[in-house]
Amino acid sequence: MTDAQNQSRARRSRKNPNGQGSVYQRADGLWIGAAYVLTATGHRRRITVSSRSEKEAARKLRDKITQSDRGIPVAGEPWTVEQYFGYWLDHLVKVKRPKTYQGYEGIVRRYIVPELGKRKLERLTVQDIRGMLTRLQYDCRCCRDGIDAARAPDKQQCCAVGNCCRKTLSVRSIQYIHAVLRAGLQQAMREDLVMRNVAKLVQVQAPNYRVDRGLSAAEARKVLQLAKDDRLHALYVLALYLGMRRAELLGLPWDAVDLDQGVLEVRQSLQRVKGELRLVPTKSKSSERPVPLPDVCVRALKAHRAKQAAELLAAGVPGCGLVFTSLVGTPIEPDNLRRSWYALRERVGLPTVRFHDLRHSCVTLLLDLGVPPHIVMRIVGHATLDVTMGIYAHAALEEQRQALRKLEDRLSG
Repeated sequence: MTDAQNQSRARRSRKNPNGQGSVYQRADGLWIGAAYVLTATGHRRRITVSSRSEKEAARKLRDKITQSDRGIPVAGEPWTVEQYFGYWLDHLVKVKRPKTYQGYEGIVRRYIVPELGKRKLERLTVQDIRGMLTRLQYDCRCCRDGIDAARAPDKQQCCAVGNCCRKTLSVRSIQYIHAVLRAGLQQAMREDLVMRNVAKLVQVQAPNYRVDRGLSAAEARKVLQLAKDDRLHALYVLALYLGMRRAELLGLPWDAVDLDQGVLEVRQSLQRVKGELRLVPTKSKSSERPVPLPDVCVRALKAHRAKQAAELLAAGVPGCGLVFTSLVGTPIEPDNLRRSWYALRERVGLPTVRFHDLRHSCVTLLLDLGVPPHIVMRIVGHATLDVTMGIYAHAALEEQRQALRKLEDRLSG
């Protein structure tokens, strides 16, 4: 072997210190990282990662070794869907988003594991996902298997003839199951366990959201007027003016509010997780946001701070540092806020309006005023413009009528 060949081989293979594996380049140019890591069976086994660049292969290998050093094992053999989704829930979702974990865990346990649990993760196909969602949505074999009514084994039992087809899960439920599958497989892709996210390739019917639940400007003014004597008046002001979520309002700390500069930071939320109230991260990364405070919000918060100080002094307690608390300085139970809202909405004369509809109202009123959608999105912390425009925004019937009158005037003029 010539000196040039030896130098070329040395460049293609770089051995790390003991326990850190090695990175080498194959003849086809692909970089491979290899190391021995802990498996779920308690043994160590050689795993490999690959990339088109040496740097990326080394990074992927370090991630695997770090995961093993933390006691998180890799599978001793290729993952099954049940094994991987259990790992994903316990080591990723549960740690970062405990409230989300509760919903995801139920979906995985009730639907994904019974339908796909024994399948090898790396062999999961688009057809597997689509078939599972179809089976969950319908309990008629003709519909599930795509059998034409004329060729059904028993025409009297075929949905097209005997009307036996019955939807077992709502469109919203199917979409949620699909979303959990998509999120889990996306993480598996990041960890090089699958080559592609097959759930992304399956289309599901989008649910029909109600978009007409926001308050009119007159109704919003009435809410604020009748809430003036409520000890949570400032909370309703922030809900209507800033569109903050209930959990964001209840988890808002005073050290995130600057009344002199007129700005607050949304960085956490208060939720009940496994029977106890916890301060947890916001719904998504886009939900973390600074929000400027209009003067009406500053005045309401200053008045609220003075009242809260008097309450805490009377109770002889230091408080918990949150903006909105109970009379004895503890975090407010979300159900208690709901009851407070129910009493207020009865006085206003809006018996079916939810507290979350105050957030809808903020978005709709801002859009009606001509505020650019991307600004509204930032104020309320939506992840995409599609959410802002597609779910919440709607035009009032009278505004539609005025628009059509303008067209009538133009065409008849």
